Amino acid sequence: MAPSPSSPSSPSLRRPSRGGGGDGDGGSRPSRSCWATPMGVVVLAMLGSLAVLAVAGPLWWGHAADRPDPSAVLQGPTGRHPLGTDHLGRDLLARLLASTWPSLLPAVAATLLGAAAGITLGALTAVVGRRARRLLGAFVNLLLAFPALLIAMFFAALFGAGARGAVFALAVACAPGFARLTQTLAAGVAGTDFMAAARVLGLRRHRLLLRHVLPHVAEPLLLNVTVAVGSALVALSGLSFLGLGAQSPSYDWGLLLSQGLERVYTEPLPAVAPGIAIVYAGVAFQLLGEVLAKTATRRAAPRHAEEPAPPPAPAGRRPASPDHVLEVEDLRVALPAGDRTIRPVRGVSLALRRGEMVGLVGESGSGKSLTALALADLLPDGARATWNAHWFLGADVGSLTRGERHRQLATGMAMVFQNPASAFNPALRIETQLTEAVRAHHGTPRDQAVEQALVQLRRVALPGERRLLRSRPFQLSGGQRQRVAIAAASMLRPDLVIADEPTTALDVTVQRQIMDLLRRLRRDDATAILFISHDIALVADTCDRVLVMYGGTIVESLPARRLADGARHPYTRMLVASVLDLTADRDGTPPTVEGPPPDAAGPDPGCPFLDRCPQRLDRCAVEGPVPTLLAPGHEVACWRPLPLAVPPGQPETEEAET
Repeated sequence: MAPSPSSPSSPSLRRPSRGGGGDGDGGSRPSRSCWATPMGVVVLAMLGSLAVLAVAGPLWWGHAADRPDPSAVLQGPTGRHPLGTDHLGRDLLARLLASTWPSLLPAVAATLLGAAAGITLGALTAVVGRRARRLLGAFVNLLLAFPALLIAMFFAALFGAGARGAVFALAVACAPGFARLTQTLAAGVAGTDFMAAARVLGLRRHRLLLRHVLPHVAEPLLLNVTVAVGSALVALSGLSFLGLGAQSPSYDWGLLLSQGLERVYTEPLPAVAPGIAIVYAGVAFQLLGEVLAKTATRRAAPRHAEEPAPPPAPAGRRPASPDHVLEVEDLRVALPAGDRTIRPVRGVSLALRRGEMVGLVGESGSGKSLTALALADLLPDGARATWNAHWFLGADVGSLTRGERHRQLATGMAMVFQNPASAFNPALRIETQLTEAVRAHHGTPRDQAVEQALVQLRRVALPGERRLLRSRPFQLSGGQRQRVAIAAASMLRPDLVIADEPTTALDVTVQRQIMDLLRRLRRDDATAILFISHDIALVADTCDRVLVMYGGTIVESLPARRLADGARHPYTRMLVASVLDLTADRDGTPPTVEGPPPDAAGPDPGCPFLDRCPQRLDRCAVEGPVPTLLAPGHEVACWRPLPLAVPPGQPETEEAET
């Protein structure tokens, strides 16, 4: 499926990784503070104006706001009274400015009270027993069953009309939302090892709550409190508008809006101005929450953003090979994980020629999919990719700007994902998702793009009918969705297709059809294919070369025809031995690779296969093996490669003697 940055609805949306790599612009620039961005400046200006009005309003305009003038009752806007006057002749502009503090303070107070109650209720679910946790959860669900505004109106009437009753009523109404959010966040902390250790140590519940639960959920809760202030302001203004909030002689923006509404058809400004003030303050607090959320995200980035940059390219470095579609040297990927940095890819070097199908195999967690995502610049947020050299279609990817890199990858590379059900947007029709990339990057008219889509559907053995284009992904079977994914990948005639386990969860018949489609795509368009799979037998049967990956590195590269009897690395030999055939002993224990996989956050020195290798040497613990050429097209990263298994009666080859 062609990676495309053209539309957020694209099932193959290209999302640049934060780290980037090479000497391009991906992640090497120092990040600016969120407060220095245009949105941050706007938020500071809006909050600053509200703070000035809240402090200075009662001092400068309080007297004019409370002074009646019988000679100027219910006047329209004039030079002396820009917003007009009320039924007692008081200046409405002065009352609007002076009511900033009485409008903002109750909203902040109600939010803090509701947050304190809700956070306490939700956090208790992480430290109480199972029965109490169920009761608290049921209570929270019961409170959430009623609309918040309805609860606020009920309790406002119960507590009595007035600003104080409205504050308590709104606090009760917003507490369930905070309780549910805290309950969800605390559930992730309750099952951690440090909480189990704290319970074993016999810590009391209040200490568990204050020292172990709340500190780990405080940041998202604080952000939610900031956003909730704006909503509380609107809700309190609504209560005052209905007569349940501020009462005369007190006033706030909601009460001024209610009074101005009585003559909105003759003098709209007395009603419009308080409404603008409410919207202005509400938007200011909403934007404040957005900026704080971005600040929190960037504050976590330095933990993993300080990965060493790739070394500068040496002078006179060889250019890319003309027959190679892709070349990458020493590709590394780092992912943040709390206070640690996980390095699932630790120096991958590979090259693909035009029209070549290369298999990438290895057990789960070896770094295959992350290698593919790094090559396609589709790493998740926070991940960082670096390399010594990265050539794609003859261009140095590191020297391209971000826009040039995305354009080249989007038109020259495509991906077929493991699960097409999640790769496609379920809300969009197949036609949109097949044609949007070619329309965005090639400027193809819609009718012509639809005709191209029909041709590609027929190529993948699907009926080239418009009825299929009008379908949505959920209306297709798994095999049909995977065929559509291959059709989408071939729409731009890419030079490289990365197929990330495209046959997983498909039956044998559909699996064979999918492999036939990939072979046809390779033959007809001379497309290079990087085929990622767990199926060793399938890779050996369909690929030209096989790359065996373990612990984030390529441990062996050999021709696919030699995989069964020519593997020299102990790990590759174990993988091949674990493949069962019809002659396997059904009563015996299936062969497996004993021991756990390596820790992706562990140190680099030594061989990653050390703890599981029966051939290990003392050298393996201190020095990582380097790829060694054993025969043409056969490299092994091992200090003690296994001898070649020679069938009886055949002479040993030069490779076997090595």
